[in-house]
Amino acid sequence: MNGLSPALERLIESIAKLPGLGKKSATRLAMHILSKPETEARILAQAILDVKTKIRLCDSCGNLTEEELCGICRDAKRDSGLLCIVESPQDILRLEKAAGFRGLYHVLGGILSPLDGIGPDSLRMNELWDRIQEQNFREIILALSPTADGDATTLYLMNELRARGLKVTRLARGIPIGAELEQVDEITLARALEERTRME
Repeated sequence: MNGLSPALERLIESIAKLPGLGKKSATRLAMHILSKPETEARILAQAILDVKTKIRLCDSCGNLTEEELCGICRDAKRDSGLLCIVESPQDILRLEKAAGFRGLYHVLGGILSPLDGIGPDSLRMNELWDRIQEQNFREIILALSPTADGDATTLYLMNELRARGLKVTRLARGIPIGAELEQVDEITLARALEERTRME
């Protein structure tokens, strides 16, 4: 027996299942929730329920939304000639926050992983081909993780898209700003050399 009430123990165990949180952090969060008024706990509980019941995938791009189309797809000021292909809705959040990209997105819902049985039919590839056929994109940007599976997916998409006569680019890779060469892994260093740019 650890002296905790069953209700508190269940809350700690539930919080500890969240990514990046161990038992210690979960206990601290549970105690914080316990110290707050019941109204705040109800607001938090309702917010969690709302996310599970109201959030869906955008009919066009696969981003998270509460409506048929997400805010990005509904935004007439976006550049409809640019399409950035990403793995997940979280990638859209990162790119929107950091890059100032003003085009549209397409979420694949994962990357190809033959060893795990994830082929093109497991991803939102058919939706991508439909969009490309219906819309006039002047450039497709591949923004997938620089892993073995991410690179395989990038290569697959690059071949398919070029066969359809489209201009395809991918995110540049290289050495992070402020990093010393001795701290950079060999693969990143090799890619940085391969994708070097001309000094003007």
